[in-house]
Amino acid sequence: MDTLALLANGFVAAATPTNLTFALIGCVLGTLIGVLPGLGPAAGTAILIPLTFNLDPTGAIIMLCAIYYGAMYGGTITSVLINVPGEAASVITCIDGYEMAKQGRAGTALAVAAIGSFIGGCISTIALTAVALPLAQLALKFGPVEFFALMVVGLSLVIGLAGKSLAAALLMTVFGLLIAMVGIDPVRGAPRFTFGVEDLLDGVGFIPVAMGLFGISELMLAADSRLLKPISTRISSLIPSRREMRDCAGSIGRGTVIGFVLGLIPGVGAVIPTFLAYVLEKKISKTPERFGKGAIEGVAAPETANNAYANAAMVPLLALGIPSSPTIAVLMGAFIINGLTPGPFLFQERPDLVWAIIASFFIGNVILLALNLPLVGLWAKLLRMPYHYLCTGVLLFCILGAYSLKQSVFDVWVMLGFGVVGYLLRKLDFPLAPAILALILGPIMERSLRTTLEISGGSFAIFLDRPIAMVLLAIAAAVIVTVAFSPKAIEAVSEDAQ
Repeated sequence: MDTLALLANGFVAAATPTNLTFALIGCVLGTLIGVLPGLGPAAGTAILIPLTFNLDPTGAIIMLCAIYYGAMYGGTITSVLINVPGEAASVITCIDGYEMAKQGRAGTALAVAAIGSFIGGCISTIALTAVALPLAQLALKFGPVEFFALMVVGLSLVIGLAGKSLAAALLMTVFGLLIAMVGIDPVRGAPRFTFGVEDLLDGVGFIPVAMGLFGISELMLAADSRLLKPISTRISSLIPSRREMRDCAGSIGRGTVIGFVLGLIPGVGAVIPTFLAYVLEKKISKTPERFGKGAIEGVAAPETANNAYANAAMVPLLALGIPSSPTIAVLMGAFIINGLTPGPFLFQERPDLVWAIIASFFIGNVILLALNLPLVGLWAKLLRMPYHYLCTGVLLFCILGAYSLKQSVFDVWVMLGFGVVGYLLRKLDFPLAPAILALILGPIMERSLRTTLEISGGSFAIFLDRPIAMVLLAIAAAVIVTVAFSPKAIEAVSEDAQ
């Protein structure tokens, strides 16, 4: 009953006119970001963080969360209309969604995606409400030893699931950790790796780095590619028939379960739930030959899993303080900028904010459902705008955002520099996720490790004396070893050797 009372208070806060407006703005901006091919939720959220600098923390986080799950749905529109995924999680939707569009069923595909996203998001949020507080209370028993081990687990899962090469993922993790070490030593208070540059005394700014690695690099990649023209299709007949809803009802249920369960695991990413949901539907279907030719289940399952994952991925952040994806890492940075530290203590120190955010997920899903069906035609027209105009506008916004953080031209150069670095890394097929997560987790890991060693007098044996920490470190080691010795990894190493 305490949880229900807290949630009710959260609804009261989230339903104020101001916070409703922030949720609406976030949903619109998020959907727009999802519609723009290649930009993605991580880049879009990082770019738009400067909009929240002068807002109340509750309104700021509600708006950024709405941008996140709005972007997760927005990518569906381009996947269906022009066979170009707006973000990585929508790749699988292209297979059947675009085929449905060519058959004149684009409206049905988009409607089923919206309905599935709404159901998956709401059910996932209900489950989040049930598990977040118990998980946070359990986490209160964690000390610095357990927190360090927990951060290692989160980082190891990302390493194991990011990119095609374990070596590349490890290199990018080290790259992120090195960037995180720039600035003032948290224990001795002495500058390190600043090379006499005063602007680096506060460290390398997370926002300029994130905007550069994700936003600027994506714009440079987009400038390299040529976008397809939208196909001529009707956006009418938005309401699926009873038979179509009956056909995809089971797909929506299974997609919700897959998305929520995998969303609880740090490092899984949004792509894996959508692929698993699609593969499962094709495997259990009595007519698997329909998949790839416009099967409505091939749209309903991955899109439901996509939004269920987006809501569930907030559980590790709110309850444990672990970002489970690059976008959640960006959101964690937004929490920190607003003077908030995600994790179990947040439920004790700011329960009003936490439950207002959770309640806003329900409201945001309703807003998305009401928004996206009528606006499909508008999004399609937007895609006909010359892409170099869109790129120029986004670049200008990035520069203004980086500068407004500290009114520092140095941050603008940092953003542009990391944009070039991100572009080159993407060209070389290096994953960016481990770097950005290491940049966020690095300072937390360092503080936990050094506090642990101070407690133990410099002895690492303390990790063997703490059963929880020992189990967590064993899990991290098992993940890395499993990935390193998987057939795929061995084959990749053999190819490199040849």
